[in-house]
Amino acid sequence: MAYVIGVDVGGTFTDAVLDDDAGTVVAAKAPSTPDDYSRGVMEALAGLAEQLAEPVAEMLGKTHHVAHGTTSSLNALVMGNVPPVGFLTTVGHRDSIFIMNVEGRYLGSSPDELQNVLGQSKNHGLIPKRHALEVVERIDRDGNIVVPLDEDSVRTAVNSLLAEGIRSIAVSLLWSFKNPVHERRIRELIHGIDPGVFVALSSEVSPRIREFARNATTIMSSQIGPGLGEYLGVLEGRLREQGLAGPLLVMQSNGGAIAASEAPSTAISTVGSVLTGGVVGAVSLGRQLAHRNIITTDVGGTTFLVGLIVDGEPVRASTTIINHHPVNVPTLKVHAIGSGGGAIAWIDAGGNLQVGPRSAQSVPGPACYDTGGTEPTNTDANLVLGILPESGLLGGRKALNVEAARRAIREKIAGPLGLSVEDAAAAIYAIQNAQTGDLLRKTVVEAGHDPRSFVLYAFGGAGPAYCASYAAEVGVREVVVPLGPVASAFSAYGLASSDVVLASELSDPGPMPFDPVRAADNFAVLEEQVRSALDRQGLSFERIECVRSLDLRYTAQLAEVSVEVPKGPLDATMMADTVAAFEKRYAELYGEGTGFSAAGIQAITFRVRGTGVLPFSPALPKLADAGGSDPSAALHSTRKVCLDARVGYVETPIYDYRALKAGHVITGPAVIEVPTTTVVVPPEMTGVVDHLGNLTIDTQRRS
Repeated sequence: MAYVIGVDVGGTFTDAVLDDDAGTVVAAKAPSTPDDYSRGVMEALAGLAEQLAEPVAEMLGKTHHVAHGTTSSLNALVMGNVPPVGFLTTVGHRDSIFIMNVEGRYLGSSPDELQNVLGQSKNHGLIPKRHALEVVERIDRDGNIVVPLDEDSVRTAVNSLLAEGIRSIAVSLLWSFKNPVHERRIRELIHGIDPGVFVALSSEVSPRIREFARNATTIMSSQIGPGLGEYLGVLEGRLREQGLAGPLLVMQSNGGAIAASEAPSTAISTVGSVLTGGVVGAVSLGRQLAHRNIITTDVGGTTFLVGLIVDGEPVRASTTIINHHPVNVPTLKVHAIGSGGGAIAWIDAGGNLQVGPRSAQSVPGPACYDTGGTEPTNTDANLVLGILPESGLLGGRKALNVEAARRAIREKIAGPLGLSVEDAAAAIYAIQNAQTGDLLRKTVVEAGHDPRSFVLYAFGGAGPAYCASYAAEVGVREVVVPLGPVASAFSAYGLASSDVVLASELSDPGPMPFDPVRAADNFAVLEEQVRSALDRQGLSFERIECVRSLDLRYTAQLAEVSVEVPKGPLDATMMADTVAAFEKRYAELYGEGTGFSAAGIQAITFRVRGTGVLPFSPALPKLADAGGSDPSAALHSTRKVCLDARVGYVETPIYDYRALKAGHVITGPAVIEVPTTTVVVPPEMTGVVDHLGNLTIDTQRRS
């Protein structure tokens, strides 16, 4: 018997899921510990061991590997909580990172912000100018050395940075993605002066064309690399002390894991790790339920996340935006807003009620936690509305104080707006549903998809309380709430389901039709890099799968579209097919007739994504069949619940999920209490328990 453990460290809770090759699946939850996230991880693992009735050491001794997703890297970048770093670039190009290619004024801005031209600025610098220095060298666009590296200029710049207390240096030279020889030599020189300095090379972190994005990506990786390495070192040390036999893997933004020892060198690849776990879990569950078009929604303590799975594959992106800077990281495309269970309700300057994006997180937490929080949150509103039980969360282990929740809502929302506490709580609930519905619409409809052709998966500790409402708002008919042993720890289930995924890429711009021989050589180099990196992970794979893709654009355009290049020998016909695939996808994204073939088409970046398929495919255990019985045995009480301020409080049946069986039908209004989450079935909707213990809600209201 061998275990696989997934650990998802969120802003509020740390979730853990364990499965084995005998079909066992257990989950545990513990508060996150921002001062040292590894403590929360160990507490969650202790919760798993308790359910197995095993000592932690015995459990970890049987563990094949631990897959870990963390918000620490992303939070550090978003909040600017990073150490000072140095930046070395080609003489004459230092200011690229500050000019920001003009993009810095608008990248990552909302439509409203884009229209406010006077309010735009480029005051988003990653580093102060004194930490950005130049070295003498020049390589041309073909990779030829035009000016040899002046090593004395490197030593002078490095010593200047070290004198400033810099312990991490990003190196990004012009055209280094065509020839990295100078960058590699600079790293040797830096380590010759001080072997303890962390160095990030753009030719390894982001070997793509476009100077600003490559520079920004490399700098950000150097900002979080040392901290990530320190954290993972502490965590792995604790796991080894407790008997972990297998490797510690870290989830990446691309939906796959990487060995903890390798993660710091390309730290930027982990920034979206905790966001992708739910999408990966949905792919795994979707295979078991025969769902190929899925909208994934995760309402945790801090954020609301939405991802898409189309025809069985997650929607991917080659670039993301952080603090107005482009980041060259292949990622599963996940949209996020600060609208989780801990999102704080507040009144803006115009007297309007808002919810989020600030969160109470785990410290101090919602007011009802009685741990120092005084701001009203979604969780407080749900408690006042009767959605959450006064007996507490986590099966009663997390006590809730309804009077503290009422007091926070009264003082901060109800009083100023002249509302009753109940009406204010209902308004908070309605706004949460409206803004989550807005993000769903943006993610699905604006990407050219029809929500009616998708199934929506809803997870996270708070997600099942809202999912039927926000799904119905955008026209999704079927909602699946993954329950059973994973419940609110579904993202951790996704981490345990993940394989090892690595990607290599290089920019080699050229007009289409691209020379098939040159293209084949590029892909061969990238595949060799991927296979070599997979060999370094210290794991045995069932097989390795490589997927080739190519970023194309119309000549003189900036919008690049990535298309898959089929397996097999490359020839002129296959390159023509790749162009046809690009034009088809371009029309899907931007509308029929928007392409302009007469301008010509250019190949920009070649990419190979390699997946090391692990010998574990976790499957959820089957639930006992109801055998035609009704769910009355699971009905443990009723209480007054308000789901709509216009209707008010209604005496509502409360079901204990643990007593439900496959085939049971729940008619709304109803609340289903699961040890780690709460599911709401609104009036005139129905929920059916399936053979895996999930609840499928039909959102079409019955008159």
